[in-house]
Amino acid sequence: MVNHIRRLNRQDADFESQLKSLLERPEERDGALSSTVADIIKTVRHEGDEAVLRYTRSLDRHTAETISDLTVERDTLEAALDTLDPALAEALKTAASRIEQYHQHQLVSDWGYEDEYGNHLGQRILAMSRVGLYVPGGKASYPSSVLMNGIPAKVAGVEEIIMVVPAPEGELSEVVLAAAALAGVTRVFTIGGAQAIAALAYGTPSIPRVDKIVGPGNRFVAEAKRQVFGLVGIDMVAGPSEVLVIADGSVHPEWVAVDLFSQAEHDEQAQALLIATDADYLDAVEKALKAELPKMDRAQIIQASLENRGAFIQVETLEDAFALSNQIGPEHLELAIENAGNYLDRVKVAGAVFVGGDTCESLGDYCAGPNHVLPTSSTARFSSPLGVYDFQKRTSVVHCSASGASALGDVASVLARAESLTAHARSAELRVKK
Repeated sequence: MVNHIRRLNRQDADFESQLKSLLERPEERDGALSSTVADIIKTVRHEGDEAVLRYTRSLDRHTAETISDLTVERDTLEAALDTLDPALAEALKTAASRIEQYHQHQLVSDWGYEDEYGNHLGQRILAMSRVGLYVPGGKASYPSSVLMNGIPAKVAGVEEIIMVVPAPEGELSEVVLAAAALAGVTRVFTIGGAQAIAALAYGTPSIPRVDKIVGPGNRFVAEAKRQVFGLVGIDMVAGPSEVLVIADGSVHPEWVAVDLFSQAEHDEQAQALLIATDADYLDAVEKALKAELPKMDRAQIIQASLENRGAFIQVETLEDAFALSNQIGPEHLELAIENAGNYLDRVKVAGAVFVGGDTCESLGDYCAGPNHVLPTSSTARFSSPLGVYDFQKRTSVVHCSASGASALGDVASVLARAESLTAHARSAELRVKK
């Protein structure tokens, strides 16, 4: 049973300080972690396959003698899909189809135009050549993560998708392999941790170097992604999961309570917040929380999450609620209000918005279509959901005519000399027709 969930009221004099305390996250980085990860990365960089094998034997209790023992080829992925429980296979295929259909709409094409001088200017859109997908492994099974990270890369036109997934004591999820087949994964290496990130970033004789690394992992994986960023691209370093529900009392309290659970069950640091205009409704949801919690398999985690970082916040009006939501900038925002679609333009900062009482966040996690890899910790202020655009490069194109180079040369010369860059100026001036 949830013993306590804090209550805040926006009218309280100390509300802003209470909110700041609520939203603060514990510092997860520490010197020991950074140093350990740096040592692993350095070792893999210099020793390649041997280092990867050594770490895998030690940390994952694996008996592999060569990287080949840790390699899963495409035909094995297809076989896993073919032998999967039919109902599960059909659910995976439905989700994959919907995710692919949604991400097809994100594709953009090359564009260009001709200016008044006859210069052709534009941009080419090119897919990355090879990307790496990190997937948690062992007893954990996250096929939805495989689909959400792999399918946008496939739609973008990435030629090779290399997946890494740890297999402690050789334990590997068949449903994850099946999802990899649907996501267009080319090859799988059953390695994990910082050593897998290092192998993807630097490459080894057996494991190809990638252009970008995406996918969730533990704090060693997150720290490794931080340290190799710049050598390769990364998606983001995500924090714990978040949901914020804005409610006007029109949605059944039980629905809202379980929606809060759906994020709280991720881990003890996940955050579930409810903003409402009616204290009686907050009371009803709290009663539903206590009634429904014993039915949850991860009740202890949910309870810890709600007690550590959850909150009910009372506001005067829905306008206040949206102002507060935009200040918080949640990963997931549910609008549990009547005529919710009419309020969508009030949302300025959120990773994803779930509109109306029928639209629970769980549908977005699995099969609605939009990506579930979302900015956390208020980074939606400047960041976006994972998408096709994350696997594409943009190359500017400049093709000057002789008369265009002459006309622009005068302008470039003046600006270059203002910056004391004489060679720049002379290079432009040589194209100027006298």
